[in-house]
Amino acid sequence: MKHLFKIAFEEVAGMFVDDGALAILALGLILIVTAAVKYAHLEALAGGVMLLIGCILILLESLWRAARKAGKR
Repeated sequence: MKHLFKIAFEEVAGMFVDDGALAILALGLILIVTAAVKYAHLEALAGGVMLLIGCILILLESLWRAARKAGKR
């Protein structure tokens, strides 16, 4: 039974930590936009748009990297 829980935990954790670069870039984007909104007095709506566009770009880069890696196999 413990083995089953271990497998389930690894699968769930893998969904969130599968691509380390994706997670690091997303956290970096959040930190930068948060600092810009809080300290540079960027409008909240502009910060939200920056987060949306940044997340889309990060996701596209991650997909491009995965496709390139799959093509080398």
